[in-house]
Amino acid sequence: MAKQQGATMLKVVLVIYAIVVLVFGLSFFFIPGLYVDMAGANPVDYGWLRWPGGVLIALGIGALVVMRKPAKQGVFVTTIALGTSLAGLGLLYSWIAHEYSGNPGSIAVPTVILLILAVLLWWSRIRARTIL
Repeated sequence: MAKQQGATMLKVVLVIYAIVVLVFGLSFFFIPGLYVDMAGANPVDYGWLRWPGGVLIALGIGALVVMRKPAKQGVFVTTIALGTSLAGLGLLYSWIAHEYSGNPGSIAVPTVILLILAVLLWWSRIRARTIL
């Protein structure tokens, strides 16, 4: 029973992860100028946003694939948990160090989302360790 609950939690968290990274990835890839304008940040060459947008789209699709059959996919889950942890900490550092030129909410929201998502991914990874 606990094995099934761990797998269910992992699947739910993978779907949440996929939604978050696909929203950011699609925004970065297809409408980077709109994203920068909405954030009120200094202009940036759109290529600096398009390439990570493509990576985020790929990770989101990968999470949906893994969600369908998570058994023995521990490496992927660990990778995305580590990625969200590092990205969240990086944004937190930039926010605290005042390295960000845009609206405070434009860095606060993704920072909080990534850090919460990191906790959920690590927690669900631990709960589903018997299948991973």
